[in-house]
Amino acid sequence: MELNDYQEKIVKFDLNGDIRAINTVDLAFLDKILGLPGEAGEVADKVKKIIRDQKGQITQENKKALGKELGDVLWYLATTARYLGLNLDDLAQENIEKLESRLTRGKISGNGDER
Repeated sequence: MELNDYQEKIVKFDLNGDIRAINTVDLAFLDKILGLPGEAGEVADKVKKIIRDQKGQITQENKKALGKELGDVLWYLATTARYLGLNLDDLAQENIEKLESRLTRGKISGNGDER
């Protein structure tokens, strides 16, 4: 599946409807912004428990559970981008270009967005 296709298919799951290209921060947008770290935190919590309870050994069941949480992160990311009028294919391409530039210039590690 293409990223933009995913982004379009998930619109029906947004209780706020098909919101696109907002210009103000409202409660619907804030809900999506807060969902991102919430779901990412669930991923981190599952990994913490793998380290604590399983001595870091990841089972197939763990991978499946982590995949579900990562899917939730993807939903919030895609929906947040849609609210801003951004599409995931463009975001992914721009990110690859940024990373390629950093790699070429020997700046893949370090700090700052503009390195």
